[in-house]
Amino acid sequence: MKEKELKKLSRLQLVDLLIESTEENERLKTLVQELSDELESRRIECRKAGNIAQAALQLNGVFEAAQQAAEDYLNEIRQQTERAAP
Repeated sequence: MKEKELKKLSRLQLVDLLIESTEENERLKTLVQELSDELESRRIECRKAGNIAQAALQLNGVFEAAQQAAEDYLNEIRQQTERAAP
C-alpha cells in the first residue's frame, strides 16, 4: 500500500492491517521453520544414503576378494587331486 493510501485509513483500519501483517508474519515464520526442518532431515537422509552406498561398495570389494580366495582354494585342491591321482 502506498503512503497516501495509508494516511487515508482510520486507526481501526490501521490496527486491522497491523494484525493481519502480524498473523501473516507468524504463519511465514512457522512455514520457514517447517521447511528448514524438512531440509535438514533430507540432508541427513542424503548423508546416510552416501554412507550406505560407500558401505555397499566396500562390501562388494570384500565379497570379490572372498570369491577370489575361494576360487584359488578350489584350484589348489584340484591341482593337488590331479597330482595325487595315478
